[in-house]
Amino acid sequence: MSLSEKPAPAVIEASQNLQSHTEYIIRVQRGVSVENSWQVIRRYSDFDVLNSSLLVCGVSLPLPPKKLIGNMDREFIAERQRGLQLYLDSITQHPLLCSSLSVKKFLDPNNYSANYTEIALQQVSMFFRSDPKWEVVEPLRDMGWRIRKKYFMIKNKEQPKDRHLLTWVSQHTHTLCVSDHIYDQSCGTWEQPSGVPCVFQVKPRDIYLKKYYNPKKSQGLDLPLIKLYGRQILEALKQLHDGGLYFGHLNTCNVIIDDGVCRLTDVENGPLGVPSVLRPFFTQLRKINTTESIDVFCFGHLLYEMTYGLPPDSVPIDQYTDIPYTTVVSVLQSILSTEACKMLFLKLHQHRRLTRAQSHHGSEEERKRRKILARKKSRQYAYENEEDISVRNNNNSGRSPHSNQPHIFHYCHA
Repeated sequence: MSLSEKPAPAVIEASQNLQSHTEYIIRVQRGVSVENSWQVIRRYSDFDVLNSSLLVCGVSLPLPPKKLIGNMDREFIAERQRGLQLYLDSITQHPLLCSSLSVKKFLDPNNYSANYTEIALQQVSMFFRSDPKWEVVEPLRDMGWRIRKKYFMIKNKEQPKDRHLLTWVSQHTHTLCVSDHIYDQSCGTWEQPSGVPCVFQVKPRDIYLKKYYNPKKSQGLDLPLIKLYGRQILEALKQLHDGGLYFGHLNTCNVIIDDGVCRLTDVENGPLGVPSVLRPFFTQLRKINTTESIDVFCFGHLLYEMTYGLPPDSVPIDQYTDIPYTTVVSVLQSILSTEACKMLFLKLHQHRRLTRAQSHHGSEEERKRRKILARKKSRQYAYENEEDISVRNNNNSGRSPHSNQPHIFHYCHA
């Protein structure tokens, strides 16, 4: 199934009037299986609350306007339902907005009703009971886009002026803890450096929707900075791969700039089994089938953001309307072009055709058809063989008894 054939994750199936308001019945589906779906009933006021929580991104979403008089008319309800469907499509089709906790609570309240920040704070507080020299200063709410990965500002009681950044993520079911102390305790302090301000012109502690979505304050970098940061990032990736690790989470959110030096963050995401924000992109690409190719693709995506100030709308990319730096575009073409990123669904489509052909070849009906065809060919071959024998016999009957003896030629030399 291609990307264009994927079912809509949320569809308004019907509406119903209840006294003074109208409820909209939404069918929500996860994945391609119709069985993995459920219904959610929402009012227009619920849509309005959701839209208010998303306004921080700085983009005007197509929410239908309010109407106080005549909002129970049948024609108006039908028109509003179409507008709300367009609003849902604009949210669910955007990879950043659809991952928002507000959107997930709106569409799937049964699975996303917990207070994840409070749960993580309890876990961190329990952990620090065994190490009393550390103390939580404050939780950094909505700093990252992941729902179950939380950030906290902590401090060492022996050095109260220093601030450290603690990330907390639940243990993956397929990971096994082999060491309680992976990092050296002499890690540097966090002084709010980040690669995000260079591109998006925001503060690292801002809400992630404001940092990563707002296109009004984004800008690309100059060519010298692109070359410098690009080289440093590649050297960091090489060091990880030489050590037997892969990153897989390279993007502008995970690159900090400290005194002109790029440093990678969230390196632990790979071993922890945390999915990458770019996973929906590179899982559709046939040539990205190794950990190294994932990092190469992520680097191309990051290079595009550093050049244009915004992530690409879609991948692969073959046409570049505005070319600020030809040397950079040539690198982008080698990573993000159609030739470099042949779509995986084409290969899957060929595999499905081959599977259907093999299944048809082994079916009972096909075996009977092949047997009948084999009998026909056998009878035809026997009939043709009899005709050949009959013709040879007729030819032999018209010859003299010595006609089959070989002729002897005598060559005379002068």
